[in-house]
Amino acid sequence: MAISNIRYGEGVTKEIGMDLQNLDARRVCLMTDKNLSQLPPVNAVLNSLAKYGINFQMYDNVRVEPTDQSFLDAIKFAKKGEFDAYVAVGGGSVIDTCKAANLYASSPTSDFLDYVNAPIGKGKPVTVSLKPLIAVPTTSGTGSETTGVAIFDFKELKVKTGIASRAIKPTLGIIDPLHTLSMPERIVANSGFDVLCHALESYTALPYTMRSPCPSNPISRPAYQGSNPISDVWALHALRIVAKYLKRAVRNPEDREARANMHLASAFAGIGFGNAGVHLCHGMSYPISGLVKTYKPKDYNVDHSLVPHGLSVVLTSPAVFAFTAQIHPERHLEAAEILGADIRTARIKDAGFILADTLRKFLFDLNVDDGLAAIGYSKADIPALVKGTLPQERVTKLSPRPQTEEDLSALFEASMKLY
Repeated sequence: MAISNIRYGEGVTKEIGMDLQNLDARRVCLMTDKNLSQLPPVNAVLNSLAKYGINFQMYDNVRVEPTDQSFLDAIKFAKKGEFDAYVAVGGGSVIDTCKAANLYASSPTSDFLDYVNAPIGKGKPVTVSLKPLIAVPTTSGTGSETTGVAIFDFKELKVKTGIASRAIKPTLGIIDPLHTLSMPERIVANSGFDVLCHALESYTALPYTMRSPCPSNPISRPAYQGSNPISDVWALHALRIVAKYLKRAVRNPEDREARANMHLASAFAGIGFGNAGVHLCHGMSYPISGLVKTYKPKDYNVDHSLVPHGLSVVLTSPAVFAFTAQIHPERHLEAAEILGADIRTARIKDAGFILADTLRKFLFDLNVDDGLAAIGYSKADIPALVKGTLPQERVTKLSPRPQTEEDLSALFEASMKLY
């Protein structure tokens, strides 16, 4: 199991200057995005850096839903700055960009594709030492502050991929629930769906005992290992919090208890999936994001079309879990019960349908777009969506049930309309 150090509590951001002093950091890179640079979370970090006299440079050009080019721009900034520590303040996009910048600045002769996941990149193990990275999440979604994963859009292939290595996980995640109070409603919902799917996918992933062959050297062990007894604990706990608090957090920005709990659930699910992995919802989400046409979501202040990551993941979840439930139906039924289904008279063979219906009701209650058709896709796009899913073997091979191209086509078709 690999996990970052975590510090949790209202106001803990003010300690970040001391943390950097303790690390003896002389040149710090502060990464964020243009929207956040004007908001309270970044101000809280800047105040702490000023109070403790920390010398830093700010990079606020992070792209929401990063691309290979936006990663390269941040890497160039990091190489030029010769930093000895990094601070990332933002959602998964910011934290992932900062991980990549730290990695390639620490390994300046490496080609970009050297560390990118195979089969798109070479998937080489990271053997260089990275600089300390402190992650300050401002959304309750990716759990990126706990994981060794950085995701981006590879524009040339119109597909999302990433870098996965324990070596790039943050040194410290500062989980300050005050930062969630500036999140608009749709961002709370979409980031919460990411937590939901992280928990569900890691709990239903192929068990670690069924993964093979064993790597010849521990350095080659994948970050994503399949469902396992430790990840299961975190996944189920995160799922219970989502069931109890997500709707409250979305509907009432003043509900500090709900928002604080979702912030923690994001980290809990991150510990779960950061070691177990995710499977089909995520594998299929990458082309849904990568092939976006004109969709612009409410509450996102961006100048480009995008499907928010959590939305791209959750839209296929009813179809996916109806498909995977043949394997470990009892886990699918348990998840449905946690999310509110009455399973007292349920038959085990109906587990997938019960979980799918429970998810549909959950999404309907939160005003989620009615399937892929509502965000601009049609049946004519299915071949391209399938083609974009095929390279995602790092996650699709963790599905408990193997899938053919025909299966993927059927899953995309079933996800065109939800209700």
